This record gives sequence, structure tokens and C-alpha cells, in this order.
Amino acid sequence: MPKVIYIENNGTEHQVDLPLGATLMEGAVQNDIKGIVAECGGSCMCATCHIYVDEQFMGLLPEMEEEENEMLEGATAERMSNSRLGCQVRISNKLDGVIVRIPEKQ
Repeated sequence: MPKVIYIENNGTEHQVDLPLGATLMEGAVQNDIKGIVAECGGSCMCATCHIYVDEQFMGLLPEMEEEENEMLEGATAERMSNSRLGCQVRISNKLDGVIVRIPEKQ
């Protein structure tokens, strides 16, 4: 199983094994990572699973759909070039070791 490294806003780091096909949001929720609210349960309707993906992995992610882009426009935390919604990123072998930072607020 690929490893994901979640880093909370306070610097607390969690290394988690995720099954292939799980989303980064699901991994955070199932492993009690603080800062991921996931109000809509992964429907790309709320932007409360906003994450910052380490730049070295950005080229490995699927292209952002318009729906995700629109949700990020209204995100509470600052949108950055490496912002994604965790519900829209599914884990694959090529993302093994991906580093995900959690914003201060959702």
C-alpha cells in the first residue's frame, strides 16, 4: 500500500498506508487527521478537505476538473499553486510517499 505523509498545521506528522483508489480525504478522515472536515463526504461540494500537496508530486496528480477549481476559489484557507481538494485525489502507486499539508482552517 502506498504511504501518505499528512502534516497538520501545527507540524504534527502522520505516516499512513492507504489502499489503492482511496482518496486523500478518505485517508485523512479514517486516520483522524486533524484539520480535514469533509462536510460533504467527498462530493466536491464544500472545499473542507482543502490540502496543499508537496510540489514534487503535483505533476503526478490528475488534472483538476472545473468543479474542483470552482470549489477552491471559495476555500477559507489561502489558495496556493499546490492546492487541491483531498476528495478529488485518488491514491496510486506513483503517489507513494506523497506529502500533504493541512491548511490552518477549512
